Amino acid sequence: MTPPFLDLPQRSAKPRERGITHVLDSGLSVAEVESLIEVAGAAVDLVKLGWGTAVVTENLDAKLASYRAHGIPVVLGGTLTELAIAQDRVDELIAWLRELGLAHVEISDGAIELPHERKLALIERLAADGFTVLSEVGSKDAAHIMAPYVWVEQIESELAAGAWKVIAEARESGTAGIYRADGEVRMGLIDEIAHAIPVERLLFEAPRKEQQVWFLQRFGHEVNLGNIAPRDVLSLETLRLGLRADTVPASPPPSAVPAPGERAPR
Repeated sequence: MTPPFLDLPQRSAKPRERGITHVLDSGLSVAEVESLIEVAGAAVDLVKLGWGTAVVTENLDAKLASYRAHGIPVVLGGTLTELAIAQDRVDELIAWLRELGLAHVEISDGAIELPHERKLALIERLAADGFTVLSEVGSKDAAHIMAPYVWVEQIESELAAGAWKVIAEARESGTAGIYRADGEVRMGLIDEIAHAIPVERLLFEAPRKEQQVWFLQRFGHEVNLGNIAPRDVLSLETLRLGLRADTVPASPPPSAVPAPGERAPR
């Protein structure tokens, strides 16, 4: 709850279409899930069970029940979907998602060679089957550089096929895809993408604080950011609201600036 003496940016209400915080769960316990929700649940919009961890975690059902009880959607890692595609087990994956009660699915091709037409067909099929589809564009290989126009073409076609949001790849390390190997934002690439695609349809992976700050300063506090570590959710929310030095406004809002001869509000 915003204190009445502060002017802070207005956050969209959940379930949000803008200002999404997509959290990477790489192996939380149920107790850790409950702690995350206790501290920052209002800021968590979507949780991804990273990579193929859903297959090997021993607390999957209990963890999903905890997220479900708090109204937080869960999606399995795109790598798991890629493995199912590579082994021609998509039908079995879909059946498992329904058994788990998951309504979101990620379709990516960062780890396998997947013809784009087949990827589009899978997005279209899953969207038609009632799933909320997040597709991902970009390679997990930092040495693989894709031209900006290819990014734009792939994002546009995947949105047209039925993707709810398109994730701009960065890996959990923030060193590939939309970033250089040292984590620096590929600013020209982002500007090309944002010129062609409505930013609210994109979800930028931004695991590092300096990357989060860059996107917030470039696109505002309601930009969609992903691969956020659970420990960083509250930090990101303070960055969104200008409650951390990195994003504090350079000058007070107009309502707080005293007129000539008036005293500044305390």
